[in-house]
Amino acid sequence: MPDLKLTLACWDYDRTRPLMDGRVKPEGIDLDIQILRPRQAFQRMLDSQEFQVSELSLASYTALKGRGDCPFMAVPVALSKIFRHSCIYVRSGAGIKTPADLRGKRVGTSQWSSTGLVFMRGMLQHDYGLRAQDMHWFMGGLNSFVEPPLIPLNLPKEIRLDFLKDGQTLEQMFAAGELDALLSLYIPKLFLQGSPSITRLFPNYKEVEQDYYRRTRIFPIMHTVVLREDVHREHPWAAKSIYKAFVQARDLAVEGLYDTDALRVALPWLIDHVEETRPGFLGLWSRAESSDVRGGRALCARAGAVAARRQRR
Repeated sequence: MPDLKLTLACWDYDRTRPLMDGRVKPEGIDLDIQILRPRQAFQRMLDSQEFQVSELSLASYTALKGRGDCPFMAVPVALSKIFRHSCIYVRSGAGIKTPADLRGKRVGTSQWSSTGLVFMRGMLQHDYGLRAQDMHWFMGGLNSFVEPPLIPLNLPKEIRLDFLKDGQTLEQMFAAGELDALLSLYIPKLFLQGSPSITRLFPNYKEVEQDYYRRTRIFPIMHTVVLREDVHREHPWAAKSIYKAFVQARDLAVEGLYDTDALRVALPWLIDHVEETRPGFLGLWSRAESSDVRGGRALCARAGAVAARRQRR
């Protein structure tokens, strides 16, 4: 019997490269892999279900499930994980030294509904008592284009969210003093250029993120892998095969980091970083962890609360 041919859209990670170069092959499946930036794959999958298997924003998947209108089935693969404390930027001179100082401030973001923003808002609320409705939000392109929401927004009425007008960008407003903070998945150009007008809310973000993990045991999941429902119904065995292949590819990537024969990644002190993180953190990549369950539950709880409010309205 010939292998089942499926298209897979995902980004070029170290943990997907074994699938791309043929070192790992899902049993019974012939993958046609299209390498796309996550945002591109997400939009095409959500708009037209273009691929049979795809990397997808966990927040988008959870929101669709909460609305009872999800044409996908997630495979328990945490394809992208990252702490997000480093992604909160504040304007120098705005009087923002602690998260509590964001109360009443003007905050910009390019994607309200992205998983990263869900976790940042949740972290600010649960760790610092700062609710989304305590800030005035502005949404638009960071420095050029305007990104539409991945899925339509339906926010509670207490959330103040204004969309930028044509010709406006978040960085322009920030530089002009019209925004006090940015919650951004992308590193702002102002920051990259060393502008004195911008700094991180948590300059010591590594220590803050390590403390967050020790307290919560959550290493935040950003992206998962989904199959289209029609593919799953017709070939229910395919999900397990895809899952096992992603696990094998991830393990090859993680194990390859600890190699002093030749550095796998272009970081001069890679071995030091691996040895520093290995006892408490590196295992989060190399095997299934309760951290993934905790992180998923935290995200689902937040999405579920929003869905419940919508149902009551």
